[in-house]
Amino acid sequence: MIRRYTAIAAGATLALSLAACGGEGAGSGSADEGSESGGGGGEGGTVGVAMPTQTSERWIADGNAVEAGLTEAGYDVDLQFANDDIPTQSQQIDQMITNGADALVIAAIDGTALSSQLDAAAAAGIPVISYDRLIRDSENVDFYVTFDNYNVGVQQATALLVGLGILNEDGSEGDAEGPFNIELFAGSLDDNNAHFFWDGAMDTLQPYMDDGTLEVPSGQTDIEQAATLRWQQETAQRRMEDLLTSTYSDGTELHGVLSPYDGLSRGIITALRSDGMGDTIEDGLPIVSGQDAEIASVKLINDGVQHSTIFKDTRKLADQAVVTVEAYMADEEAEANDTESYDNGVKVVPSFLLESDIVYQDNITELLIDSEYWTQEEVESGVAE
Repeated sequence: MIRRYTAIAAGATLALSLAACGGEGAGSGSADEGSESGGGGGEGGTVGVAMPTQTSERWIADGNAVEAGLTEAGYDVDLQFANDDIPTQSQQIDQMITNGADALVIAAIDGTALSSQLDAAAAAGIPVISYDRLIRDSENVDFYVTFDNYNVGVQQATALLVGLGILNEDGSEGDAEGPFNIELFAGSLDDNNAHFFWDGAMDTLQPYMDDGTLEVPSGQTDIEQAATLRWQQETAQRRMEDLLTSTYSDGTELHGVLSPYDGLSRGIITALRSDGMGDTIEDGLPIVSGQDAEIASVKLINDGVQHSTIFKDTRKLADQAVVTVEAYMADEEAEANDTESYDNGVKVVPSFLLESDIVYQDNITELLIDSEYWTQEEVESGVAE
């Protein structure tokens, strides 16, 4: 996807004039884990950008988009990926501060593990922008750019209800009455977003669980039981396999699975297919939700295997991060549209929230291809070019 990030630079000046406008493209890149990238120009100073991993194409997309926007704005950029290793990310941020970063954009692996780095940044007068994952338990977080993560959870649950026929895509009541058996998956407990996703989803599903329309045969309805450490696909696959053995080996039918991330969804689907539950939804595969519109999962949706995903246009999030950096570097107040929701345990962090969309098979073209997030060829192949 490097060709797309080259295209970002040409339009980044326009992007900076808007709070949340689209950039160009998304997908995977080819930098090595932990590698350092120098930006161009550097007239405005140096910005350290700390991303959690390159095992997810989503985070590669974010890192590259933020770097491209900041470079076009005249900053040197120190972009680092930490391979989902907390000590590595801590060391990378320490080095950014030592090297004289003027601002930090951080997508934390563990939102509670960076207190000493944030203290050092504050002592050096370096503003810290928390990127998509809220950094917790520190007063030294200046701003938060993210999506409306509670609503993302609502959308994930809504998509599951649509897949089961309980709701129609327009939100009206569907014809299906149930009862339907579902299982619940959550993200990594050290990621603050996982809790927002879970709360939004459970608030949406709970009325249907209370009236018996939905049932969870395993009884695992607490986030601690449903959590998936580090959002690992293999961990989700193993848990789904265990659930199938413990709860469904007697012939109990499974109708749907709430999954909060496409990587988990693919692990869950692998387990379901291996258990003989069907290859596609049409021939009996349970409904599985997702998030991030990763190209491998978009292909599965297009092929009728995965039911849905949530499209969070990370180009817009990257643009908003650049706008926010610009404000702090100019000693101006960054624009926030939420000053109440994101309490990190020490302070309510001013935030800018972006909206997301549910992707179904019938709106892939409208949401993902027409917006040039993915091409038709990529959707059909499941591989980013």
